Amino acid sequence: MDAIVKNFPQNSRDSNRPSQKEAEDAVRTLLRWAGEDPAREGLLDTPSRVAKAYRELFAGYDMDAEDVLGRTFEEVAGYDDMVLVKDIPFFSHCEHHMVPIIGKAHVAYMPDGKVLGLSKIARVVEIFGRRLQTQETMTAQIAKSIDETLRPRGVAVMIEAEHMCMAMRGVQKQGSTTLTTTFTGTFKSEPADQARFMSMVRGR
Repeated sequence: MDAIVKNFPQNSRDSNRPSQKEAEDAVRTLLRWAGEDPAREGLLDTPSRVAKAYRELFAGYDMDAEDVLGRTFEEVAGYDDMVLVKDIPFFSHCEHHMVPIIGKAHVAYMPDGKVLGLSKIARVVEIFGRRLQTQETMTAQIAKSIDETLRPRGVAVMIEAEHMCMAMRGVQKQGSTTLTTTFTGTFKSEPADQARFMSMVRGR
């Protein structure tokens, strides 16, 4: 395949990011607020572990979807039908309570002369998932990034997820699932394409 590589400008990084020590001190404060003793043997290394875990859990802030999507392929032998990657697992965090969102994403697009490497779609889900999120925003971000970079004839995104802010606190309704969708281009204008996407996603 002939690959097209686009170079996108890097997003500016936050120069005011706290240091590792400041992050660890913040964890110690939270431990004391919760009623714990940060000096207890079992908690001595917890601030360091939490800070390192947060760096991994929120690694999406250090990555750009445009960089991931910048490599496309034009040699597709005339293929112009739906490309669907479904059941992409992800873990995110609710921006309101900073507790987990656990779910899966289904992403499809209609090519217009070029395609993405399939792993790139999963990578985009990962990038937006590893940020503080609302499910609605994440759904729209995935669709917009693929739509603006690849310029396909249409993009469809469905996310199904369980929110721990509903399961662990508040109404405490375990097992409830939230479903969100975003459609662009032909998926939005052609009911048949939208219906076929939904059917393919559900046809497990």
